[in-house]
Amino acid sequence: MPPDPERNRLAGRVARFARVGAGAAGAAAAIGANALIGGGDLDARNARAVKEALGRLKGPLMKVAQMATTVPDLLPPEFAQELASLQTNAPPMSASFVRRRMAAELGADWRERFAAFDLAPAAAASLGQVHRATALDGRTLAVKLQYPDMQSAVETDLAQMRTVMAIGRQLFGAVDTREIAAEISERIREELDYAREAKAMSLYRGFFAGRDDIEAPEPLAELSTGRLLTMTWLEGRGLMDFVGADQETRDRIARLLFEAWWTPLIRIGVIHGDPHLGNYTFAGEAARLNLMDFGCIRIFPPSFVDGVLRLYRALIAGDHEAQAEAYRIWGFKGLSRELIDTLNIWARFIYGPLLDDRVRTVADGVSPGAYGRREAFQVKQALESQGPVTVPREFVFMERAAIGLGAAFLRLGAEMNWRRAFEATLEGFTEQALTERQSAALGAAGLA
Repeated sequence: MPPDPERNRLAGRVARFARVGAGAAGAAAAIGANALIGGGDLDARNARAVKEALGRLKGPLMKVAQMATTVPDLLPPEFAQELASLQTNAPPMSASFVRRRMAAELGADWRERFAAFDLAPAAAASLGQVHRATALDGRTLAVKLQYPDMQSAVETDLAQMRTVMAIGRQLFGAVDTREIAAEISERIREELDYAREAKAMSLYRGFFAGRDDIEAPEPLAELSTGRLLTMTWLEGRGLMDFVGADQETRDRIARLLFEAWWTPLIRIGVIHGDPHLGNYTFAGEAARLNLMDFGCIRIFPPSFVDGVLRLYRALIAGDHEAQAEAYRIWGFKGLSRELIDTLNIWARFIYGPLLDDRVRTVADGVSPGAYGRREAFQVKQALESQGPVTVPREFVFMERAAIGLGAAFLRLGAEMNWRRAFEATLEGFTEQALTERQSAALGAAGLA
C-alpha cells in the first residue's frame, strides 16, 4: 500500500513540533542555570544559549528569530548580535523535486510553458527558492517556488513562538511582546500567500509606473499560483557592490532607497517591510533601483500615517502635548510624562535625520551593526522602572524597515539633507487625501 501523504505530513509536523519545543525548553533550562550562576556576562551567556537552541532549526522559526533582532527594545545588544548571525540554511530542492513541485502547481505539461527553465536555483531563502527561466516570448523570468509543506511548518513554529516570547517577557519585562508576536505571525502567514505577493508587486509597480529610476517586476498570472510566483527578471547588482563607489553614486542610491520607502508610506500608507539587502538591486551605475520580494508589505490605516507626521512636527516644535496626541493616535496607553519622555528617546533617534536641516549621515559616528542598539537599550532601561509597555503592532515592521534602511545608509556612507528629502514627500498630504489614494491603489491591485 502506498504511503499516506496526509499521515506523512502529520508525522512531519509532530516531529517538528517536538524539535522546536525541545529547542525552546533547552534554552529555558540553560537560562535558568545561568541565573543560578549569575555573573556580569549573564546576558551574553543567555544569548548564546538561545542562539544554540534555535540554530539547530531551519525555516520559519529562524526567520522569526532574525525578525526579532530588528524590533527595537525587544532584545538587549548581546541577544541582537547573537541572533543576527543565524542563517537560513534550508538545503535547495533537488532537480527531480523541483520537477514534481512545478507539475503540482502548473500541471504535467508545465515545461512546455517555458522556452527554458534552470532547475538549479538562482537564490534560496527560508520559505522558497528562485529559478531563472525564459518565457515563450523571450523575456527572462524569475520563478519563485515555495518549499513543500511550508504552511504546516509555519503554523508549528508560530505555535511554539509563544514559548520563545514568554522567555523574552521573563528576561526583558519592560516590553510586552504579545502584540509583537501577533504581528509577526500575521505577516509570516501572508508571506506564504504568493497570490497576495503578486498583488503587492502590482501595487508597487503601479505606484512607480511614472518613474524610470525605481522599478518592480511584472507578475505573470498565467504562470503563478498561491505557492508559485513567476515574474519578469530585473537585472542588477547588490548594494554592497557600490560601497566603494564615488560619493555621488552612493548618495543617489540612498536617495532612491529613501524615496522607495517613505513615498509609498506617505502617499498610500504602505511600506516594504523587509529591509534585507538582497531585496534591492541596482541597474547600470545605480541609475535604477530594482525592488524585490513583496511578501512582507505592511498596509497601515491612514490615521497611523497621520500620527507619523504629527510626531515629526511635534518633535520639531518641542510640543509635549502634540507628542502625546501622536502616541495616543498610534495606540499607546497610560501615557505619563515619564513614558512620553522615554518613547521620545527612540522617536528622536528614528526621526533624528529628519529633524536636522543640514547635509549629514543618517547617524554620525555610528557603525551599521550598532545602529539603533544604544537607544533601544536606553529605552529598555528607562521602561524597567515604569512597568511593561505594549508596543502597538504597527510598529514592528515599520521600525524593522527603518533600522534596516538606516544600516544600509551607513554602509554606503551616504550624506544628504534627509529633512528636505522627507518634506518633498509631504506635498499635499492630508489624512483624507491619503484615504482616497490608498483605497484607489489597493483596489486597482486587488488588495482592497
